[in-house]
Amino acid sequence: MRIAIGGAITLIALAVAGRRVFWLFRLIRSGQPVEGRLDDLPRRVWTEISEVGGQRKLLKWSVPGVAHLFTFWGFTILLLTVIEAYGGLFDDDFHIPLFGHWAAIGFLEDFFSVAVLAGLAAFTVIRFRNAPARLERKSRFYGSHTGPAWVILGLITAVVGTLLIYRGAQWNTGNLPQGQTKWAFASYVVSRAFSGLSHDVNEDIETAFLLLNIAVIMGFSVLVVYSKHLHIGLAPINVVLKRQPAALGPLATTPDIEKLMEEEEPLVGVGKVEDFTWKAMLDFATCTECGRCQSQCPAWNTGKPLSPKLLIMDLRDHLFAKAPYLLATKGAGEGEGDEAPKAVTGVEEDAGHGHHGVPESGFGRVPQPGQPQVDRPLVGTAEEGGVIDPDVLWSCTNCGACVEQCPVDIEHVDHIVDMRRYQVMIESAFPSEAGVMLRNLENNGNPWGVSQRTRTEWTQGLPFEVRVLDDGEEIPDDVEYLYWVGCAGAIEDRAKKVARAFAELLHTAGVEFAILGTNESCTGDPARRLGNEYLYQEIAKANIEILNAAKVKKIVATCPHCFNSLAREYSELGGTYEVVHHTQLLGKLVEERKLVPVTPIESSVTYHDPCFLGRHNKVYTPPREILEAIPGLRGQEMHRCKERGFCCGAGGARMWMEEKIGKRVNVDRMEEALGLDPDVVSTACPFCIVMLTDAVTEKKLAGEAKDSVEVLDVSQLLARSLAPATPAEPAPAEPVA
Repeated sequence: MRIAIGGAITLIALAVAGRRVFWLFRLIRSGQPVEGRLDDLPRRVWTEISEVGGQRKLLKWSVPGVAHLFTFWGFTILLLTVIEAYGGLFDDDFHIPLFGHWAAIGFLEDFFSVAVLAGLAAFTVIRFRNAPARLERKSRFYGSHTGPAWVILGLITAVVGTLLIYRGAQWNTGNLPQGQTKWAFASYVVSRAFSGLSHDVNEDIETAFLLLNIAVIMGFSVLVVYSKHLHIGLAPINVVLKRQPAALGPLATTPDIEKLMEEEEPLVGVGKVEDFTWKAMLDFATCTECGRCQSQCPAWNTGKPLSPKLLIMDLRDHLFAKAPYLLATKGAGEGEGDEAPKAVTGVEEDAGHGHHGVPESGFGRVPQPGQPQVDRPLVGTAEEGGVIDPDVLWSCTNCGACVEQCPVDIEHVDHIVDMRRYQVMIESAFPSEAGVMLRNLENNGNPWGVSQRTRTEWTQGLPFEVRVLDDGEEIPDDVEYLYWVGCAGAIEDRAKKVARAFAELLHTAGVEFAILGTNESCTGDPARRLGNEYLYQEIAKANIEILNAAKVKKIVATCPHCFNSLAREYSELGGTYEVVHHTQLLGKLVEERKLVPVTPIESSVTYHDPCFLGRHNKVYTPPREILEAIPGLRGQEMHRCKERGFCCGAGGARMWMEEKIGKRVNVDRMEEALGLDPDVVSTACPFCIVMLTDAVTEKKLAGEAKDSVEVLDVSQLLARSLAPATPAEPAPAEPVA
């Protein structure tokens, strides 16, 4: 009887789940090809061990991280009990050969059974405390499928509960694989509840709950492949196939634009869901709806419509809804069918049922009545039935907080930029202000649109001559670094002061450097992050030609965006250089005592991490070490700092777009800084200088910040500390009586 019932349950469940798994495999395989996902295998193996086995990213949030660690390892260890359960169908005295009878195994199984229950209790409390019905947008579960989450919690509880009950009965009947040992402490405790019952009754309890345990496990397996808990199976796969740069680094793809433009119908970016790569589709299916990305997103936290979580869910639900068409089309090409369905309307499989951001009602925008899923625009307004609203797409600052926080390594920023590429280069649909920036880049080589002749004006008045490379001149042997000033450092008044301070520090330290002067152009970062990959590549190739002709090897940059482009993205186009950020070089000079801060600065300071320096390149320590080396300076950290730092709002080309929705990101960040009552808000990025200065000026005018608060680059503070202290004026002589 045990064999018949258990076998029937298992075969039915495996057939249902297997059909779904095969469907998912075919759907994800239908995506566009992508390369480089299995290179550097040793590093990928370590990533799998640390992130999946060690739960490294989940443990960044201690309480939910530990709860998930218990649950993950509980499921892993309790696979032993699944083997024992199926063995028990055939033999009452079954135990796993060689080691299954050890008392230590019984202890491990019971310990992790209790640990899983503790983890589930923690998850329950967390979900009650963060209930979206009460907290609305402030809840990281806002928009997630919370109903199915409760079902999953209930099923896992049932798995562990039925396990402990039949193990308790086994303890009484003597059928426990580890024997009647109190090392199986939880089973022993449960067994006491049945100790007064007869042997036959205990055997009946064992049989009933063993079969019930198998039924719950199989039911759970089916539910998993039809719900957001797909991540149980897909997360380990997604993690091992993630991009493997150090930090977030460059964008995932650098398409050969010139070659694409030669094609009759070039595919640039993503205009339809089937244009995404198979890895992107795997990302969509892997999303756990945990909302960690949403909780850290600067756009979402300032009232914008962008939630990285909901964006991925929208794309997933649309992909699943359009799957019958995609699979039929692919099948026709493979001899599996004659033609695709003419229209797939409404919602298919487990697609969304409502609007982006509306809790409990789905997450793909609702198609217009009778509108086929096939015909829905990927990016479009609600009236157009678009899957992703344009305001969602253009709210992203590319800060990377979502990618940094995602426990399953979804690549949100890459997918957003891919959609932007299509909108900019194929549809010519983007914010009008960004068009001005693009024209300025094309015509003048900088986003501000000023003449290239102004590129060296920042050097005027310096007490030494800055060496400028002439056209075609190779960098002299005695010059150690090419200083890439950047558009902001050469043009924007506040950033010019940073460029001057840094140049003076290099001169003081005896570091020989040169600049390109009028030959320097924008690196193309704003164009690329906006989505104009063609313009970016044209600019980048021109810069690379100049740098290679000058035989440049070492570059120092004060702008993290220039730093990221030159160090991490130009190599795809033939420009490979040793690039350092100015805080890294200054930190090295301070350490070598070539720069010795001696003049105390009696002020309190808080440091703001630029996203493209921090999350994108993992440079957190050098700026802080410089500040710590300055005597008298008292540092204090904002709550959102380092990996969890909050954006200034300028990245992703947002610097040149109006912020019309919600609260200004830079104001939100400055309010957090002012909460510490600092004298100085320091940073290491010209964009951040501009954004934070604008915000503190607004606060001063409103009377919400003291007039003495300054926004300064790390280099400016270091330069102040090197200046000789102003001697105190002698006190007036007291009159002689």
